[in-house]
Amino acid sequence: MSASLSSARTRAALRASARVSAELLLILVMTAVVLWLLGRMWSVVWPLIVALFITTLTWPLARFLRRHGWRPALAASVVTVLFLVLAAAVVALIAVPVASQSGELTDGVVDGIRELRDWAAGPPLNIGEDQVSGAFEDAVDRVQKSAGSVVTAVVSGVSTVVNGVITAVLALFLMFFFLKDGPRFLPWLARQLPGRLATDVPTVAARSWDTLGSFVRSQAVVGLLDAVLIGLGLWFLDVPLVLPLAVLTFVSAFVPIVGALFAGFVAVLIALVSNGLTDALIVLAIIVVVQQLEGNVFQPIIQSRGLGLHAGVILLAVTLGGSLAGIVGSLLAVPVAAFVAVVWNYLREQLADPAPPEADTDGPQAGAAASS
Repeated sequence: MSASLSSARTRAALRASARVSAELLLILVMTAVVLWLLGRMWSVVWPLIVALFITTLTWPLARFLRRHGWRPALAASVVTVLFLVLAAAVVALIAVPVASQSGELTDGVVDGIRELRDWAAGPPLNIGEDQVSGAFEDAVDRVQKSAGSVVTAVVSGVSTVVNGVITAVLALFLMFFFLKDGPRFLPWLARQLPGRLATDVPTVAARSWDTLGSFVRSQAVVGLLDAVLIGLGLWFLDVPLVLPLAVLTFVSAFVPIVGALFAGFVAVLIALVSNGLTDALIVLAIIVVVQQLEGNVFQPIIQSRGLGLHAGVILLAVTLGGSLAGIVGSLLAVPVAAFVAVVWNYLREQLADPAPPEADTDGPQAGAAASS
């Protein structure tokens, strides 16, 4: 015969479940409010995030200069100028070879279009010139009818470019101030907070800064591996613009998933218009293999060691971030997950019971003998 349920224990379990549910609901509401506030302040928050990212890359050099007697303002100024020069050099490595070979690439695109038209005119499609011309005219008519949408898209694109320039300028100024006054921030923050917060918040901030540095450095290592492997494959196939494509691959690695797809698309397109379909398929295969190694081997292993996160957590975080916020979500998913892990580990340290004293395994007789 089965035992009957205890009414007292059942009511206690229900009360505990209701209390936990209410507390979780309050936490979710607070999280939603924080995310809403961040969204309203995104024009300020996004430059701040970008500035923190590039500061983690440039801080080792600024710290080296400061330790060798340079004044903080001078060290920050020199590092900022060097960063601008390096960024301009990266743009030049991409733009100058592309401009110098633009004629060849244009001819290749035209030849590729002709080959595609000739292929479509033959079996099994057997598409005639009249059908191609009709399709082209239909496309022109659709573009003309949707002129308003095109203008709106152009205006939106111009607005995006302007916002990007403003974000870059703000990020550079913030990076300069972070490099100049960064070491004084945590002591200042501790003086502004009351009680125990003066210890807890600066500690979490310092650990989060170390975590962000690990993330950016690991992304740089992953991007360098991608650039080297894909660059070697392009060089072996004698694809033009190897160096710009390698640089583009390295830079795009800082935007997970989408950046790799964009760089891979550009490399396959250039291989197609310059070397033909066979080499383009080989380049596509190389990129797929390298991206699979990055996503399943390089990135999880490197980031899990640098951030203290399991490889599965990193993969799930990138997937969730991309589904929630697109490119920005993919970029920020791993740092946010690492920040949550930092806060959780610190809370566990503070809430854990103190370790019990070690028991004296030798007994009182051994203690008496040692004292005598």
